[in-house]
Amino acid sequence: MVPLAIGVGAVISTVAPMSPRRQPMASSNGTFHLESPAFRDGDPIPVIHSGESLNLSPPLRWSGAPSGTGSFALLLEDPDAPAGSWVHWLLFNIPPQLRALPAGLERAPQLANGARHGSCWGVGRFERIGYQGPLPPAGAAHRYVFELVALDGPLDLEPGCTVFDLRAAITEHQLARTQLTGIYARSGEETRNVAAI
Repeated sequence: MVPLAIGVGAVISTVAPMSPRRQPMASSNGTFHLESPAFRDGDPIPVIHSGESLNLSPPLRWSGAPSGTGSFALLLEDPDAPAGSWVHWLLFNIPPQLRALPAGLERAPQLANGARHGSCWGVGRFERIGYQGPLPPAGAAHRYVFELVALDGPLDLEPGCTVFDLRAAITEHQLARTQLTGIYARSGEETRNVAAI
């Protein structure tokens, strides 16, 4: 497997019980944290990481993963999309030794380190692979939630799986999770007016 890295200012929360045979684990210091060198939690995502520009995935980094972590999964969704929570990025089987992801990650079904991309760009139907940056309709800024999940091992899923497949698989293997939220509005729009849930 291949290690990955992730982004800015995330708040940790260990996950509630998932399976009668497995109890969630917490990191040794109780803090699983995700952040990005490109933006701070709650701040605007730079345009270079959006669909209006180069559409490069942002650099991410994390710390405080629980003991026993065997892989990581990363999900990026826009909960403010009019059609429902819009999936922008799924990456799983990130090697447990990784603590960061570089900017501009390759949009391949499987990366050289073994990490796999799921399908994204949609709510119920997904037609793309790899990171797809913010591109909300004109108006209020949307929130983009990067969720990193520490798992007890790799997931038995193929590249191109859906968010529904991934979340179902995560349920039985999650140890802890952390989030980082950025906001984005189309050029010329006011980013302070974040869309309501």
